[in-house]
Amino acid sequence: MASIPERNDVPSKKKIFYPIQDPLKQYLLKYDREMKIPVQYSDMLRFNLSTPLLDKNGKDTLWQTVYYDESEMTELYSGLKFIYALMQASGRLEVMDHLSVSRIDYCSFGNSKPFRVRIINRLNDNYDHFYVKRADASRVYGLELEHILSPNRINYLTDDDTLIEEHIPGLPGDVFVNEYTNDNVKFNQTRISKEFVKFNERCFVRLLGDMRSYNFVVDITPDIEGNQYRIRAIDFDQQSYEGKLRLYMPQYFKENNKLVLLGIETINEKSAKQYQQEERSIISHRIKLGRYRLKDLFHASLTDELAPIEKTLALGKELAAYHKNSHFLNITHMGKMVNAHIYACMDKKG
Repeated sequence: MASIPERNDVPSKKKIFYPIQDPLKQYLLKYDREMKIPVQYSDMLRFNLSTPLLDKNGKDTLWQTVYYDESEMTELYSGLKFIYALMQASGRLEVMDHLSVSRIDYCSFGNSKPFRVRIINRLNDNYDHFYVKRADASRVYGLELEHILSPNRINYLTDDDTLIEEHIPGLPGDVFVNEYTNDNVKFNQTRISKEFVKFNERCFVRLLGDMRSYNFVVDITPDIEGNQYRIRAIDFDQQSYEGKLRLYMPQYFKENNKLVLLGIETINEKSAKQYQQEERSIISHRIKLGRYRLKDLFHASLTDELAPIEKTLALGKELAAYHKNSHFLNITHMGKMVNAHIYACMDKKG
């Protein structure tokens, strides 16, 4: 029987869960990310009934809508409204009077096994979401690097082993790829291709892996000369975890092939390199602005195991070849690897 060739675009099937250690917790306290909240992840697990959540076409979304005993609901829902007010209204608790919890969904897949809380503002019937998750250190480092190095501000809180994340709005990447890249849909192909190049560069520089189309969203903003596009990561579990360099470049995932082909058709190699250099220059500026925070973050990471040693060493070999720098062969800690890679990329930005 012929052997099946190994796919190079497939991340680890089961990522190791890394709890938050004290140095990272102290970092989170310093930057107002860690605080006591009235609902823990363990509280969310006390539901007594669940039903499949279907989309508008009747297809299973892989989420379950969960229900709680009446005795649990009053305290739980009040605590969830408090958390929402804390995150979105700077703790102004008077807004809680106008809020209600419309629905809670649970996803048993994925590393963080999230709960999604749907909040309704009864004054205007607007709704919003936030997530309650298990606090994985990899994800927290990913969220922080996104906040510091990307054009996107990230709003989240931790309380020991509980992580609260705001909802990142946008059209799911897989929906955009499957529906918007068809010939009968009009959109600015050059702009989205340019943004994909820049998104690819952002992921590569900070080593964020597994950016297949369903792990990012496309934020579409109407402008005076057509729509503007911003691709935003929504899954940070694979922050600097893999040992293969290709897994940190969205261009190599088959789920993103339509965006890659679109880029080949609409922008040339010279333009693509220009966009890469532009993004590295912008990242360099953000590093200068957030250098003390970034230094604190990497210092906190020194006591954390962020990836198995074999993955760290394998990545070091590839980075040594990419940067033509044998220093990467001597790095045995993933946090140091990310730090060295970021600054090596900045040296090449011009």
